Amino acid sequence: MLASRLLTTVLLAVSALAAGTPRIDKTKAALLVVDHQVGLFHMVKDINPSEYVNNIVAHAALGPLFNLPTVLTTSAETGPNGPLPKEIVQLHPNSTFVRRNGEVNAWHSEEFRNAVRATGKTQIILAGITTDVCTTFLALSLIEEGFEVFANADASGTFNKAIADDANDRMRNAGVQVLSFFAVLCELMGDWRNTPGAAQVLPFLDRFLPSYGYLARAHAAATNNGTILPGELAGLN
Repeated sequence: MLASRLLTTVLLAVSALAAGTPRIDKTKAALLVVDHQVGLFHMVKDINPSEYVNNIVAHAALGPLFNLPTVLTTSAETGPNGPLPKEIVQLHPNSTFVRRNGEVNAWHSEEFRNAVRATGKTQIILAGITTDVCTTFLALSLIEEGFEVFANADASGTFNKAIADDANDRMRNAGVQVLSFFAVLCELMGDWRNTPGAAQVLPFLDRFLPSYGYLARAHAAATNNGTILPGELAGLN
């Protein structure tokens, strides 16, 4: 059994190397927002709640920023799972919204399958609650359907880090690319000189990734009003 699993892992790795590692192409990509519901949110313990709220809204905001066709979906939202946060819904007034009544794996919903296929895209960027169920089950189904799949790890959450790590390993072994939010953003942009590029992405980062946003603020402040202190230039020479 162990030898068989190891062989399968090796064969998958060799196959991936032969095919080349997929990269996100904004002209080929669609965005999925999967079960980021206000009730399910309470189960996420592997990411700080304040940070996680930011992460799921940032994930949804990638759609308008890069003009990605986006499909929103919820699971049994009239029960304890609850609705999507209004901040996410308001970002997508014209996006398809599939409210599933019982399917755990969103791909088992015919309405959802039709919505994803209707985007006409071959790459899928997704995130959901929980990582091990809503994100992983759907990601595996999409791989089986022939899509290139990119899972935003920062916007998927679950009960603890061990479960998240196992789920991410399972997805990677199936050919899913598991990336940080920043990596997804940078692959979509590709070049700071593109559109969207610096002019659009830096304000986006200022809102959703302040560690980078404040770096840009510091540079702008130093350029506009800064005074070089004695000894500062020594580190540049």
